[in-house]
Amino acid sequence: MTTVILKPDEPVEVAIRRFRRSIESTGLIKELRARTAYEKPTTERKRKKAMAVARLRKQIRRSMPPKKQY
Repeated sequence: MTTVILKPDEPVEVAIRRFRRSIESTGLIKELRARTAYEKPTTERKRKKAMAVARLRKQIRRSMPPKKQY
């Protein structure tokens, strides 16, 4: 359960912004959207495989030395 306690003299808009950030960091919104609609098992496997490939490419790209600037 995510809670945000208002600080003294803190506007409500700022507290709402903190609340949204905390919910987003926990992944609650992502999970909620995933549960609203049924996803076929084949689609789920395809999506997870694509995410794994993207993570691997990102990891490889980070491990490479930077390109020369000249």
